[in-house]
Amino acid sequence: MCGIFAYCNYLREKDRKTICEVLCNGLARQEYRGYDSAGIGIDGDKPGEVYYFKEVGKVAGLRKKIADSTMDTSKTFLSQVSIAHTRWATHGPPSTVNCHPLRSDPNSEFIVVHNGIVTNSVALRTVLQKRGYAFESETDTEAVAILSKYVYDTQPAMKKSFTELVKTVLRELEGSFAFVFKSSHFPNEIVTARRGSPLLIGVKTEKKLKVDFVDVEISGPKDTTETLSPASSTAGGLLAPPTASHSIARSQSRAFMSEDGMPQPIEFFVASDAAAIIEHTKRVLYLEDDDIAHISEGELHIHRFRRAEEGNITPSQAAATRSIETLEIELAEIMKGKFDHFMQKEIYEQPESVVNTMRGRVNFDTNAITLGGLRAYLPIIRRGRRIVFSACGTSYHSCLATRAIFEELTEIPASIELASDFLDRKTPIFRDDVCVFVSQSGETADTILAMRYCLERGALCVGVVNTVGSTISRETHCGIHINAGPEIGVASTKAYTSQYIALLMMALQLSEDRISLTPRRNQIIQGLLALPAQIKKVLDLDKSLQELANTSLSNQRSLLIMGRGYQHATCLEGALKIKEISYLHSEGILAGELKHGPLALIDENMPVIIVMTRDSLFAKVESAFAQITARKAAPVVICNDDDDSKFLKHVKTIRVPKTIDCLQGLLNIIPLQLLSYHLAVKNGFDVDFPRNLAKSVTTE
Repeated sequence: MCGIFAYCNYLREKDRKTICEVLCNGLARQEYRGYDSAGIGIDGDKPGEVYYFKEVGKVAGLRKKIADSTMDTSKTFLSQVSIAHTRWATHGPPSTVNCHPLRSDPNSEFIVVHNGIVTNSVALRTVLQKRGYAFESETDTEAVAILSKYVYDTQPAMKKSFTELVKTVLRELEGSFAFVFKSSHFPNEIVTARRGSPLLIGVKTEKKLKVDFVDVEISGPKDTTETLSPASSTAGGLLAPPTASHSIARSQSRAFMSEDGMPQPIEFFVASDAAAIIEHTKRVLYLEDDDIAHISEGELHIHRFRRAEEGNITPSQAAATRSIETLEIELAEIMKGKFDHFMQKEIYEQPESVVNTMRGRVNFDTNAITLGGLRAYLPIIRRGRRIVFSACGTSYHSCLATRAIFEELTEIPASIELASDFLDRKTPIFRDDVCVFVSQSGETADTILAMRYCLERGALCVGVVNTVGSTISRETHCGIHINAGPEIGVASTKAYTSQYIALLMMALQLSEDRISLTPRRNQIIQGLLALPAQIKKVLDLDKSLQELANTSLSNQRSLLIMGRGYQHATCLEGALKIKEISYLHSEGILAGELKHGPLALIDENMPVIIVMTRDSLFAKVESAFAQITARKAAPVVICNDDDDSKFLKHVKTIRVPKTIDCLQGLLNIIPLQLLSYHLAVKNGFDVDFPRNLAKSVTTE
């Protein structure tokens, strides 16, 4: 949710039109994250002046507002800093007043963009108002901008260093955040910081950088109060002047010198997501929690607080450098191409995405699975007393879809937890537990908090993510990257099927020491081999599914989807897809629970989809089918393409290829993905950006 973008150029001339275009494109690349207003702040004609453009609605409206302005777009800057933001309303409704960037005062001494939530903003606002500061908006972020001005006004020492000023401000904040600060007092400088929300920095130069890392500058050993841990929320503890000395072990910013040691033209791009940067550069640096990055005069310095002695940081966070990495995604991967929507494109990419998930990991000749990220930890996982999966939404359903095969192949008890509920219950976790955290973005706030809860208790933590460099990928002990490629549509499709396969491969590799399971394992691996071609056959049903959406399910107010065994997850995920983008109430039901309540809903007016692909539970699902048809329901049946059962002749069917029982859900979910897509299109809804939802949920 929300998207940050900032652009800095040094010794590289850019006109204002180009700068605005870079900012708007950066925001547009992050539209999938969910937002309801957008804004930019750029340098004005006078020193310290800032021009703001803010608009409720889409980035396209912001572009129009900029184009219609009387601003001199031909003015050029040899060096400049500009910031932009897409806002998802939390504090205050969507409006131009509440839109970021937010300023500290009419002179824009400090301006801020922010992802996340400052949970003690009410206390900050109260104290600052008592000290004479006026607020324009209802946002939590404005309190941070005004606090920056207060610190600058009242603490003379802070006037020398933008970084030290921001550190002082951050010390007073509670919550999760990613910030970018800009100030008229520190021209052509920005400071960024993160705790809980993703942030990365792209670097673009003509010459090769001297080194491919940035040194981390840590507060000196005497500076024991330097911490980003939450501040006291009492008024007495707020805004107190610092008592510790600030001894910084400052190092030369070696990366940003050319090989001859001379300054070189350089551009920096700060963003919440790599998708916003890829069109400019593939060289990026991922910030860790509690990193503070300062960009000035063509150099990037990263500062940290000394938290290693507190025992609450990961080894990567304690490292003395941050690597400048190369992005592997291509610009074409985040473009719609011939498709009308990203969701449609991603559904049709599944034959390729499942192959990418398996590539280099499955040897179909020897029926062997090799997950390099888990290899060193396999003995520990096999000795674990239980496997605890933790996830949210679609990722939770991928865990549910594979729990049965985990238990069958490993004989280790497996439980699945919704990450938010897992934390609410303070679930007991022990050192011999194996905890698996599944998240497409790797930045899901509830899942990250659950992961840190388990890390503190000594459990082995495994991450299953789609995003390289994400928080979960960095902070877990080991894991699997699902390699599904960028997923832009808010409603997850190809990430679900790739997570499903990644977890299935994990179960297969864990069972490779059990000779008695070799035939079963080989059968599943051969099923994986046939899967891409079978998915293509399912996609051929698109026209008939579009017709179903436009006829039988047209103008319905509710929908039940039921199944059993492996297909329970299919029902839940299919219902979630329909809810997410078509706004039709839909409910996934375990067919075994039909008699325990849901049967009361069944009549001739209740649309039902029942999953009846052949497996060991077919007879039980057939019983559920008999119960609903006896009550005049006219179900749509998802069945195998070779099923010639007589009762199927009298109902509408969606016929899919037959595969191994534990893989059948991968084929059964695709018709439901397509159906949800066509229902949304038919009703004129925004498929890729459904109302009230965000792609990456970075707050609790």
